[in-house]
Amino acid sequence: MKKSIMMLVTVFFLLFSSNVHALQPSDYEKFGRIAAAVMKEDYPGQPLKDYKYQGRQKLDENKLADSFEFTVQENNKEKKVLVKVVHDLSNEKTLNIAVEEVK
Repeated sequence: MKKSIMMLVTVFFLLFSSNVHALQPSDYEKFGRIAAAVMKEDYPGQPLKDYKYQGRQKLDENKLADSFEFTVQENNKEKKVLVKVVHDLSNEKTLNIAVEEVK
């Protein structure tokens, strides 16, 4: 009886802990929101057509760069724009944001 109760508690704990992990946003989502806000400022009134996470690059021990590619429509033409957000792991602060049109 005790074994079956312990087994149920263990299964419940494992199921609950995996659901909590699934609800937490991935760490690059924060920087994606920052990149989207920068795009809205740089291209005011222009619709953002597409958004794609390009990946993460380790710059040094504490610095990372997350890259995002946006497709924006400007004057009836679509443009690809790359936004790179450099941030520090030790204090979770954004250090630099670079916006570059892809040709």
